[in-house]
Amino acid sequence: MSDLFRTSVNNKNYGPQRGGEQHPPQPSARPRPTPIGTGTSPPGIIDDSSSDSSASSAASVATVRPSSREQAAPPTHWTKYFDQELFLEQKTESQHASYHVYLTPPVDLKKGPLFVCHHGAGASGLSFALFAQQVRQRLPSAGILSLEARGHGSVVTSASTGEEIADYSLDTLVADAVSMITLAAATQAWSPLPPCVLVGHSLGGAVLTTVAATQFETFGSNLMGYCVIDVVEGSAIEALSHMRTYLASRPSIFNSVEEAITWHVRSRTIRDQRSAEASVPSLLVPSPSGNGKLIWRTNLSATSPWWEEWFKGMSQKFLTGRGAKMLILAGTDRLDKDLMIGQMQGKFQLTVIPEAGHFVQEDVPEKTASLLNEFFKRNDRSALVLPPKVSELIAQGKKV
Repeated sequence: MSDLFRTSVNNKNYGPQRGGEQHPPQPSARPRPTPIGTGTSPPGIIDDSSSDSSASSAASVATVRPSSREQAAPPTHWTKYFDQELFLEQKTESQHASYHVYLTPPVDLKKGPLFVCHHGAGASGLSFALFAQQVRQRLPSAGILSLEARGHGSVVTSASTGEEIADYSLDTLVADAVSMITLAAATQAWSPLPPCVLVGHSLGGAVLTTVAATQFETFGSNLMGYCVIDVVEGSAIEALSHMRTYLASRPSIFNSVEEAITWHVRSRTIRDQRSAEASVPSLLVPSPSGNGKLIWRTNLSATSPWWEEWFKGMSQKFLTGRGAKMLILAGTDRLDKDLMIGQMQGKFQLTVIPEAGHFVQEDVPEKTASLLNEFFKRNDRSALVLPPKVSELIAQGKKV
């Protein structure tokens, strides 16, 4: 179901404390980098604000690019995996949103591809960090847009009270994803969007499957296909009964980022040390008690009213959405009846990676990148060479 389901509820914990500290929900926005410099305009940050004709809505963006005057970045800093970090502001009469995404634009907007990635519950956009790096090594012209859901790095607050809106319904997450895609496109002056491949892990798979099934007009004719990573409707819903047990068993407090990384690797929640070093720091925020400890950024328990809704009806949407389809599973998840019939009819590509855990794109980033690269090439319409039309041959004076 979420990024936590494949981990056993009886995993041994290493080092960090469990429970014992109560904390209120925390704002989810990640602080922007603090460059070294003088003057009123920090180096490396470009602000570009714009508003449409509607008095009820406005959008602006702050683009963070690496600067030579910034402090030396640690090895797992986002700049190792993406070109830009975008903070996309959107205001309406009812809410103010600050969406957070990572972006590496494609080299050729006509050919693409742009891999649009959405993480699972409790994860972040850097869940696709190693994947993005490996995709670019195999296909240097590719672009990657990694989205962060509300409560996971993006923040959506009430326009009237300023309090964070705790709405994690599927429709809301889908609307957020579409907003992030269109706002990011506006910052790059993409019209239309480049050819896109959607890549969703767990909850992100449910979100982007719904986008492909109901919001495909966002992409015009440039939605090439979508890939769902390690989530099947039937097994996800069955696993819901274990979710609360898992949340109660995992550590709630860490003494340091290093301790959190160690726990993720030793518990085999994430099986690749490089991926853990890249993504785990973004999952944590300082404890509000001011004791120097770290707690989870995302309050997963607060999302529980929507758990079943996320995955109900996902199989039919997966089979009927626009574009080519691929399902990547870890281990031997059971396909439900609809997916079994769809597979036998050749409606989607199925790949099983038994050596991976639930975080497939983090556990085996090279293999995941290779699979998506092949998926793109197999469905790349720009590579098709069609024979000339009869009318064109006649116009050229040729006999037909």
